[in-house]
Amino acid sequence: MAKLELVVFDMAGTTVYDGDAVNRCLQEALKDANFKVTRDEINTVMGIPKPIAIESMIERCGHSSRIRTELLVEQIHADFKVRMQNHYLHSPEIRETLGAHDLFVKLNAAGIKIALDTGFDGETADIILNRLGWTNCPFIGTTITAGEGLRGRPYPDMIFEAMSRLDVNNSKAVAKVGDTPSDLEEGTLAGCGWVIGITSGSHSAEELSEFQHTHLAVDLAEVGSILLG
Repeated sequence: MAKLELVVFDMAGTTVYDGDAVNRCLQEALKDANFKVTRDEINTVMGIPKPIAIESMIERCGHSSRIRTELLVEQIHADFKVRMQNHYLHSPEIRETLGAHDLFVKLNAAGIKIALDTGFDGETADIILNRLGWTNCPFIGTTITAGEGLRGRPYPDMIFEAMSRLDVNNSKAVAKVGDTPSDLEEGTLAGCGWVIGITSGSHSAEELSEFQHTHLAVDLAEVGSILLG
């Protein structure tokens, strides 16, 4: 196996604790547009770019008009962004996931680079980074969001972009860590040497075990043990 050079972490549910706000805010935004979906239904699209997730949900509810669907997606996504940004700006429960800082420090000390990738838009990601004091964090080499030619998860584009920015040439030297099936699919499609599912986020060990991976871990401390021994 190649020597580990880079770890690409998901944000919400993996390195960022938000009290399951993504699922809740998306459910509320859909409900206000008269689409009733369950938490479990939304969980099937967690981790992918939010406009695509919204389109999937409203089509699942039986909506089929192409033009009207595009307008609805824009409307619901705008509502969702406002809800999420307000939550990340003001909620007292926003914090780093337990063990995130310690793992960042240990990886940095071992000479291993760190990237974040997310299904959020860039504006929302920046709010999270600022709230946690990660905007200029010396341990985080780059943060990648979908858009501007980059497809979101489960496509591997964001991992390849992180590799390019941080001068890592071999995907077998990369670890992908996340709490959704789309994280595991992203890492697998990128050919990462480590594809690690966090089972304390949005999906259980049983749910994640159905998707290709190299490891499942209950928390970031266990991820550290897997990556650093």
